[in-house]
This record gives sequence, structure tokens and C-alpha cells, in this order.
Amino acid sequence: MQLSEPEDMRGMSLYRDLLSVGEQAALVVELREIVRQAPLFTPVTPSGKPMSVRMTSAGRFGWISDRKGYRYSATHPDGMLWPAIPDMVRRVWDQVAGMAREPECCLINFYGEEARMGLHQDRDEADFSQPVVSISLGDEALFRVGNRTRGGSTQSTWLRSGDVLVMAGEARLLHHGIDRVKPGSSMLLPKGGRINLTLRVVS
Repeated sequence: MQLSEPEDMRGMSLYRDLLSVGEQAALVVELREIVRQAPLFTPVTPSGKPMSVRMTSAGRFGWISDRKGYRYSATHPDGMLWPAIPDMVRRVWDQVAGMAREPECCLINFYGEEARMGLHQDRDEADFSQPVVSISLGDEALFRVGNRTRGGSTQSTWLRSGDVLVMAGEARLLHHGIDRVKPGSSMLLPKGGRINLTLRVVS
């Protein structure tokens, strides 16, 4: 891991190419094992609408969404405990998260060609003073960041495989989302798509 000076995204810190190609490939192998233990599922919104991403988690908690609402759970929807967060993912956290507590959740989102993530805030955690760290793997995704309240101007950039984004401080509660994925922009995943890992302190 080579930590360089980050780009500024409205107070968010974007570390380009933090993970080497070899590190990315090794991490994908570990993620496949996590998915074997805790399979990807399609969450639905409280209104019952299926999301376009599939997800699972690692760590003490996983994030889930269904008709009961958005929340963290100690178990997968199928009932099993979540697998442990990979050591390489923890090392990324240690590199960029400063004096933050240890992450308790690694949310794993898989984006196919048509997947999107609308502008939203990460507000299901108990302590907003702790950062959120996002790792991008696979196809490039157009990331957009806005403001603490909805509306107003936004800023966009393409997140590439190996990039790491840190949302902390005043930028912790900015609205953000993924507008689209660029198919074929990475050779990391044989069948294409994008994996996003989001590390959070939950309690």
C-alpha cells in the first residue's frame, strides 16, 4: 500500500491507487470466501422496492435493509454470523482512519452494469465522529457528493479500482452516491462489475 497525498472532495479524502493490482487480486480471493460463508443478497427498501446492488458484510455487524427499516444486525438474513473482516481491509483502515476506533462492519456491495446508489447519508451509526472508509474494486464508478442537506450543487469523480475514500469530520454526513458504473473499465473481476467495501464503526 502506497499512501500518497489525497485529493479533496468537499472535505472527503480520496487516495488514488492505494491498493496495488496484486493487493486488489488477493483481496478479491478473500472476498469470495466471505461470500461463500455469507452469500450476497438483494436488500429492499422499507417500502418494499428492491435495491439495484447486492450485498453482504463482514465483522461484528452487517448492514441490512428490509420492510422493517435500515439497520445493523449481528447476523446475516439467513441467520449466520458475519465472517471476520480481512486483515488487508483492516490495514487500509489503519493507514487512512487516523486515531479512529477499530471498524465493526465491512459492508460489501456488488454493483452490476445497471446498479446505482442514490444520494444518501450514512446515519445508522451511533457515533458520527468516527470516519467511514470506502474501498473500490473492479469497474470504475461515477461518484457524486453533495451537501449535508438535499439539493444544491454537487461534485463528481470516477472512482477506480484500488482507490480509497475517507468520509470524516465535517464531510462525514455529506450526501453521496453512485450515478453509474463503466462496464469493462477494469479486468480485476472476470465477469465485470464493481465491488465497494465500506468500513464503519457502528456502536
